Amino acid sequence: MSDYDKKDASQSALSLKGERNVHWNQDISYGQYLDLEPLLSCQRPRSDVHDEMLFVIIHQVSELWLKQCLHEAHAAANNIMVDELRPALKMLTRVARIQEQMIQAWEVLVTMTPADYISFRDSLGQSSGFQSYQYRELEFLLGNKHPGLVEVHRSHPKN
Repeated sequence: MSDYDKKDASQSALSLKGERNVHWNQDISYGQYLDLEPLLSCQRPRSDVHDEMLFVIIHQVSELWLKQCLHEAHAAANNIMVDELRPALKMLTRVARIQEQMIQAWEVLVTMTPADYISFRDSLGQSSGFQSYQYRELEFLLGNKHPGLVEVHRSHPKN
């Protein structure tokens, strides 16, 4: 590396000198607070096909968003029951924004061709996104209470 490159690299490096908001000695780190170690170990594709990781992550993120939607929708329903409409509206607006976010995430999935998907589909067995327990719970909470929709969960009532 030339002297010019060394000087240029040192000038572009981020300096934390005098930074008081970066806490290296702390009770809990970012990763610990978010419990990232188990979260990031949940991606276990069943094949060696590269695109399966994308498929797994998109669906796991969708389930996390559904979890937040349920958190908001249950709280909104409770607020509506006690005639607290302003916070309920805020919560339902948040659900709508999350749904927009979820729809946008599918734009990443369309980078996978049908042939890419077929290359690992057999490793999924009979599983399908239509089996999402949280999706059904949200659907029921928002009014679609068709009893036939829960049949898919008969053999796995907890998920």
